[in-house]
Amino acid sequence: MSARELVVLGTASQVPTRHRNHNGYALRWGTETVLFDPGEGTQRQMTLAGVTATALTRICVTHFHGDHSLGLAGVLQRVSLDQVPHPVAVHYPGSGQEFFDRLRYATAYHDRARVEPCPVSGPGVLAHSAEFTLTAHELSHPIDSFGYRLTEPDDRRMLPERLAAHGIRGPDVGRLRREGRLRGVDLADVSVPRPGQSFAFIMDTRMCDGVHALAEGCDMVVIESTFLDRDAALADDYGHLTAGQAGRAAAECGVRHLVLTHFSQRYGDPAEFAREARAAGFTGELTVAEDLMRVPVPPRRA
Repeated sequence: MSARELVVLGTASQVPTRHRNHNGYALRWGTETVLFDPGEGTQRQMTLAGVTATALTRICVTHFHGDHSLGLAGVLQRVSLDQVPHPVAVHYPGSGQEFFDRLRYATAYHDRARVEPCPVSGPGVLAHSAEFTLTAHELSHPIDSFGYRLTEPDDRRMLPERLAAHGIRGPDVGRLRREGRLRGVDLADVSVPRPGQSFAFIMDTRMCDGVHALAEGCDMVVIESTFLDRDAALADDYGHLTAGQAGRAAAECGVRHLVLTHFSQRYGDPAEFAREARAAGFTGELTVAEDLMRVPVPPRRA
């Protein structure tokens, strides 16, 4: 099992179907598991996928339409039921505070969890952790909507043969990493740059600056492609993207792995979404999401 992977819990837009649950996506990223847009039925999908409430460290809600948030009530109650021992941050549009409050206290239950509400009021940095920096950017939808991006800081990869040549071993390796220089040896002499990984989550939106800001240079982007290109006018009316628009944006931004999701039930052949993304110029790795699929984050760039 990859230490960094996307677990797809649901892929339908607006209403669930026989084969697609409402939205829900869990990102396993080292010691953190981030749950994005828990739609109705997410708690059950987590059970089927083997994602425990105890693993959750934060929840990110893009906007308060039901297919992206109605499952929040059940997930938060499960966090309490399972007595999750650590705080769980919840990021959501601040303009939807009343909806968050209603969902958090939708029914009577023993509220034992340390839930940390983190309303988002605008673009920028939301949180720093040992694993990543979390940022948000505004999207274009009929109600306030934000996309999210996780960015791991750049680091350096130590080269054992160079360390050995300089006689640096054991605890001295850590000391050199921390201090940058040890006994006349610079960190750059025994290591090479290691670019950090990045992930973006882009849901209900028309094409806008936020799409490109979030996706730029990303290793993996999960993006809505509700409509096919023949219905581009309808997509714009309702504040959504087509598969071709998603593929074109990913190509322009240099995305390595594109995950298409949030499909309208009006279409019967999922392969059409992939064909349109390819026709728009995207040549990287491409996944048309299915419920309960696991998608590894691409290995670090060399």
